[in-house]
Amino acid sequence: MQRIAVIPGDGIGREVTAAAHTVLDAVAARHRLDLAYDEFDWSCERYTTEGAMMPPDGVDRLRPYDAILLGAVGWPGVPDHVSLWGLLIPIRRAFRQYVNLRPIRTFAGVASPLRDAASVDFVVVRENVEGEYSEIGGRLNRGFPDEFAVQESVFTRTGVTRIVDYALELARARRGYLTSATKSNGIVHTLVFWDEVVAERAAQTPDVRWDAEHIDALAAKLVLQPQRFDVIVASNLFGDILSDLAAAVAGSIGIAPSANLDPTRTHPSMFEPVHGSAPDIAGQGVANPVGAVWSAAMMLDHLGHPAAAADVQAAIEACLADPGTRTRDLGGTADTAGVVRALVAHLGG
Repeated sequence: MQRIAVIPGDGIGREVTAAAHTVLDAVAARHRLDLAYDEFDWSCERYTTEGAMMPPDGVDRLRPYDAILLGAVGWPGVPDHVSLWGLLIPIRRAFRQYVNLRPIRTFAGVASPLRDAASVDFVVVRENVEGEYSEIGGRLNRGFPDEFAVQESVFTRTGVTRIVDYALELARARRGYLTSATKSNGIVHTLVFWDEVVAERAAQTPDVRWDAEHIDALAAKLVLQPQRFDVIVASNLFGDILSDLAAAVAGSIGIAPSANLDPTRTHPSMFEPVHGSAPDIAGQGVANPVGAVWSAAMMLDHLGHPAAAADVQAAIEACLADPGTRTRDLGGTADTAGVVRALVAHLGG
């Protein structure tokens, strides 16, 4: 038996997580998988009533699980830095989920805002636990004219090496091409160091072609030449921005998945759709569940069930190709329940 901790979170997170659970049940029956689930009510709603997104022993309670499936976090009235640093980031860091993996691809039936975005298929590998999102810093002279804030970026040799090695191995298993996102012409310490480590590690993987792109030029090329890319490796901030831009280029952030991975498998990894909690449509039954379902497929693959993951992926492709089984945000007519029914039907349920 493999145990899954489910954290629906806020807004449409609850709806899309329930949808993913239903699809997982269908594919588990088809492949005779033994999956068990425990649900946790950790959310902004919990914060407003109890003063914390999760209990003090939340991380310890998650530790025995094989994986974590997260819906979405965020709600009006709770500052974003409170919701993020109260739940998502502590889990990522406590479980050493240093790889944030975000696949980007186009699908038949999902229109890109670009004139020519056919055959886009690449992966953003984002460093997930250090970089620009450090906790080192503070504010001084609050409320005075000379108030200031300092936040330090942290790039360690261990951290950069392991994310680059992961990206190189992924590129080797795909089309053999790695792009490193940098800005070392302007950020002269941390990103020059990043470039040096990338070059050192790439030299040990001669069968992978690689280059480096300054982040501003890279953002432009993702729009102008998205088919060019295979694997992009980036720091925490750059990877965060690039992956959302790339999802929009592919047609919709609503279908984009992500995985927060501990590649050593010492700790549970966490899987979540990229979209937010969407309070404006929460509870209406119209949320697009594909991002959560695709994230669940990534979870299946991580748990050692690639055939089941491939079946879910094929069901997603079939549903997206048909406007009758696409949600309205993608120009279709289906509601959340309709998409789930179609996915389950494709899985033989």
